[in-house]
Amino acid sequence: MTATYTFDIFSTLDGFANHNGDWGGYWGKQGPEFLAHRAAAYRDPLRMVLGAKTYSSNAPFLRPGFDRSLFDAWITRMFESPVTVLSSRLTEPLEWPDTTIESGDPVEVVTRLKADSDVPLRSHGSLTLNRALLNAGLIDTIEVTIFPVISGTTGVDRIFDGTDDFDLELLEARTFDGHTQVLTYRPTRHS
Repeated sequence: MTATYTFDIFSTLDGFANHNGDWGGYWGKQGPEFLAHRAAAYRDPLRMVLGAKTYSSNAPFLRPGFDRSLFDAWITRMFESPVTVLSSRLTEPLEWPDTTIESGDPVEVVTRLKADSDVPLRSHGSLTLNRALLNAGLIDTIEVTIFPVISGTTGVDRIFDGTDDFDLELLEARTFDGHTQVLTYRPTRHS
């Protein structure tokens, strides 16, 4: 049986995953319904798949002494999940517990992970990695959370820059807390 791979990404309405400065979508926009949805998405066993940049940006939160009570429940669960980091520059040991590094071709590594894993694979962020995996046909679902913000001045990292053209089958659309949209799609290469 092949494990499913979900590309899970937060977005502004104008398609940015990140921002400069203190303006952003998630912090201050997440409501109780959305947080319950996220906790459910991370409740069952899964394996996180991250690129080196996303891993490195999260690793400081795992250092001893960091107050993890500041995290929402789903973030704690994500940090407790086993992780595969795809990187040719990072070396073990890593700060994130139960983490392995794979330095090979990401397409080959994820193809193997999908064949071997007995739990679903999920990647939060990791734009460069997930763009390559989308182009290779390895992403089963894309879950885009659209926060009610436009970051035309401060936005960086348009989510799908550099990907091929894809048709998207809408599998689920939900609105949480009256303002946050979660859209789940199955991508198919446009021909």
